[in-house]
Amino acid sequence: MAEIPSVAEKYGSKVGEVPVGHGDYVAGGAGGMPFLSFENPSKRRPMIAGEVRDSLVGYPELAAGMFSGREKDPADWAMMWKEIGADMIFLRLTGTDPSVGTTTAEDAVRIVKEIDERTRLPIMVHGCGVQEIDHEILPRICSEVRDTRLIVSCVEEEDYKRLSAAAMAGGHHVLAFSNLDINLAKQMNILLSDFGVEKDNIFMDPLMAPLGMGLDYSYSVNERIRLSALRGDRMLQVPMVCHTGEAWDVADATSDEPGLGDPAHRVAWWEAITAICAMMSGADLLVMRGPSAADMVRVYAEELAGGS
Repeated sequence: MAEIPSVAEKYGSKVGEVPVGHGDYVAGGAGGMPFLSFENPSKRRPMIAGEVRDSLVGYPELAAGMFSGREKDPADWAMMWKEIGADMIFLRLTGTDPSVGTTTAEDAVRIVKEIDERTRLPIMVHGCGVQEIDHEILPRICSEVRDTRLIVSCVEEEDYKRLSAAAMAGGHHVLAFSNLDINLAKQMNILLSDFGVEKDNIFMDPLMAPLGMGLDYSYSVNERIRLSALRGDRMLQVPMVCHTGEAWDVADATSDEPGLGDPAHRVAWWEAITAICAMMSGADLLVMRGPSAADMVRVYAEELAGGS
């Protein structure tokens, strides 16, 4: 009988492993493409971060209704995510923008500390998107929260030094954002490294487009990043973060058009499919909005990884 030749790729490198939070959770570490056990023996599935906000202004009512009223308190909301099985909390501080809410710097620090004390999960902290406010709030959090290693989200090419310096001073990680381009993703990591951020303190977000809004292009960019890392590009050997909650922004996902069925059921699958594609393309950490979608993805990922 003829011997069947091996089709396994042999890679000489791997994605770095990065301990987060209190050190009991680790992101990254892949030595091959996702879930190919004959190439990548790692049984570590992607981490799942559940989205929590300090303000519900602008947050979809459909999503809020999935948390049984616990979304009204950020720490309780985060605790529900832990009960669901999330590995991390993604805290979006939209309320620090005065046009949205009344969250002060002191409030933001308190919220982060309460979530840490109650859940003991790693935390990724994201600002409101207004540069002047984020440059005040996020460095304050980095300075005053020292019991856990946060991921500070996010820095971009035009403006990365202030938040990166604050994260380094506090012993935290930095999330580098780039817009659907492997060269931009690499450039961001080079800039951060040259600035003094250690490679094992860098995460990257290459922008994950949801199903119906360019998912196929995002998939190809993610895959190229992961393959380049495995083939020896040191500047891309950092854990990859993909936000799948953008699936909620697709009109067809949440439309109440009668012929499309139950929107809660539909958007859960929409986000789950987006997340599954993200992890198949190389994501190490998925930021998710819907609890049922997150639960589905966690179960699928554990089955595919053959472990937990």
